[in-house]
Amino acid sequence: MEAELRELRSAVERSRHEFATLDASRQRLVAEVGTWQSQLVETRELALLQEVGIYEYAHPLDSAVAYKDALDALKQRIKTAAKGDAVACQVDWAVNGSVKEGQKLGRDIAKLMLRAYNTEADNAVRAVKPHTREAVKKRLTTTRDTIGKLGALMRIVISADYHRLRLHEIDLTADHLVKAEVEREAARAERERLREEAKVMKEIERERARLAKERSHYATVVAKLEAKGDLDGLARAREQLASVNDAITGVEQRAANVRAGYVYVISNVGAFGPDVVKIGMTRRLEPMDRVRELGDASVPFRFDTHALFFSEDAVALETALHQRLSHKRVNLVNPRREFFYATPAEVRDLLAELGNDHVLEYNDTAEAVEWRASDPGRRQTDGAALPQEPVLVAVTPTDAGADGDLSDDGGE
Repeated sequence: MEAELRELRSAVERSRHEFATLDASRQRLVAEVGTWQSQLVETRELALLQEVGIYEYAHPLDSAVAYKDALDALKQRIKTAAKGDAVACQVDWAVNGSVKEGQKLGRDIAKLMLRAYNTEADNAVRAVKPHTREAVKKRLTTTRDTIGKLGALMRIVISADYHRLRLHEIDLTADHLVKAEVEREAARAERERLREEAKVMKEIERERARLAKERSHYATVVAKLEAKGDLDGLARAREQLASVNDAITGVEQRAANVRAGYVYVISNVGAFGPDVVKIGMTRRLEPMDRVRELGDASVPFRFDTHALFFSEDAVALETALHQRLSHKRVNLVNPRREFFYATPAEVRDLLAELGNDHVLEYNDTAEAVEWRASDPGRRQTDGAALPQEPVLVAVTPTDAGADGDLSDDGGE
């Protein structure tokens, strides 16, 4: 028994020693994994897109032109620095018995290293996107560190100042891309606004011409009835003439008041799902024309109208609704995308609080006739199962002025 006890104690000691060895090995592996992870640069587009947030300018400037000018000036500084002290090399050993030969070899290799670094930096500038800015900068920093390790024997290193210039170039390039896109979006929105204004003026001119024709007609009728002495017919004709004159006055007021119009609340269950509404404004004399335009071929189904609300200051009313529902915006980046996670009833209650004008139409339920008719038929086609979250793809003209653009109403 004593012999067995000694053997067991020896086995326990061996196990403890093995455990300590394995634990030390594990700690070394964990440290090595941490080291490699710190050097790893994420370049997968999808992974970077998953982490995208609200873009923050590294160097805020007023316009894309200002960014272009800043980039041009920075490139001149980079060229000057590349000819100067962009890379450092310290070689104090001889080649073929000559220290000068050794120094020349070191300078040549340093130039080669700088060329490799610049190639990586140029590729980074060409490939950078707003959401990949930090990953691209990290990758360039890793390249600089790698060059420092490879050139350690000759003490070759890319200078910190030069590296900062190249990182600054990446920041400015990403900022320029975002600012240029913002300005393109604003220009497209302005073109859309002008097109909508032109449509409004055409409608007003057509209505003016129609009412002028009616007024001329009733004026002629009044003159004839006065000549005949038909008092009853004359009274009716004068009432109709007064009604036409009132209509003409209303049209003139609408033409003069650019803020008067209709606020509409629409939805598209088949395209955007339930409890998503679009709140916009139009100055059209016939507001449903605008709703029908929005439901053209760029979306699979027509929009359902939940509310039409006429206001003498539709611009302010629309803005107030957007502000009240700002925390429910579908697109938190671009405020011109007027879609909200809200129900028609919520918008109706807000309209009741904000406005005292006329609700011309209100419907709490989305009919969605096309979608409701299409969905059961699709489920029964060949007995195939539907995906839980179908992907909708729309192919539309790329021109900013193409009809069917849902991204922006230009306030209309």
